[in-house]
Amino acid sequence: MSPFETFLAGLPTIDSLQGFDRPAALAARCRPATVSTWERLHRVYFGATRWTKQQRLALAAARAGAFDLDRLAYIENRLRAVGDESDRWRMRRELLAVRGSFAALRDAAKNIIPAAAPKPPKAQVTFTCSTLGMRTMKVTAAERDIADLEHALRQHVDSSKPAAPQMLEAFLELIRDGEAVPHAAPRPIVLVPLPEHVRILTGDGDEVVLTLTDGTTMTGAEYLDLTFGEVALFHPQEGAVNLYRTKRFANRKQRDLARMIMPRCPFPGCRHGADHCEIHHITAWKHGGETNLANLAPLCSYHNRVNDDDPHIRHRGHIEMINGTPTWVSPGDVPVPVTPSGAMQQLFG
Repeated sequence: MSPFETFLAGLPTIDSLQGFDRPAALAARCRPATVSTWERLHRVYFGATRWTKQQRLALAAARAGAFDLDRLAYIENRLRAVGDESDRWRMRRELLAVRGSFAALRDAAKNIIPAAAPKPPKAQVTFTCSTLGMRTMKVTAAERDIADLEHALRQHVDSSKPAAPQMLEAFLELIRDGEAVPHAAPRPIVLVPLPEHVRILTGDGDEVVLTLTDGTTMTGAEYLDLTFGEVALFHPQEGAVNLYRTKRFANRKQRDLARMIMPRCPFPGCRHGADHCEIHHITAWKHGGETNLANLAPLCSYHNRVNDDDPHIRHRGHIEMINGTPTWVSPGDVPVPVTPSGAMQQLFG
């Protein structure tokens, strides 16, 4: 047996924490955060509690499953979101019954422990202290107000240069000159199918959420308050069919429909709405890709540059059209849909 195999065979389990002594652990130069984790586990499995039966059963389950301390710590971290103590003990025992890999435990935790409700952000402006002559300002406000500000700052951005420094200059000029940021008139193109449209018109608008191409959303009730001049048709399998307007400009039509199909950059984690994206050829132009809707997707300027255009390259992932929707596919060929959903998901699920 190699030294590493010996190490793996000796991973500490819950019984290693019997007689836990925090000062002794710190004196042994163990990492303080690790010592705190051990202390928390010792309290759960060996500490004083009125739930003595549950503690005894949990300890037996941890021993039976040969759970190492890392997996036990993961369970306790996930249980922090559970407020009721009886629920915590019940869920703890359910997780201690899981066998297999760490991934199996993680998947079980997703099913057993309810997801914590996201904490609503607080509308505010905060400032940091100076660092090397610079400070950071963070603004949290209604999405429409921030979208209006971003739209104003991007008006004169040179796409050949980094956008962020240019937007800072535009922002400083805006506040120094005292010009106001106009309220943008949202231009969402109507995506709703007939049943949802009827729901809105019959008074259920608050229950319908529409996605705008700048990455924000509005309810059906808000939609009724605005004036729209465009209607788009979508086929359940083929995607965008056509755009009807009093004037038709093919290039504008393709850009509009591409933004409706995917109202944000489809790379996971990217925040840019489609209004601030470039139109990307899914099959690269140099490889014979055509400029038609089945081959177009909105990508932010950064992801348009790093996307793997060549089929044999698998470094950063690439875009594929899946069921009429541009979808990022990982280097391991795993499709990853994003939210908010575009027209195809809103209309046909």
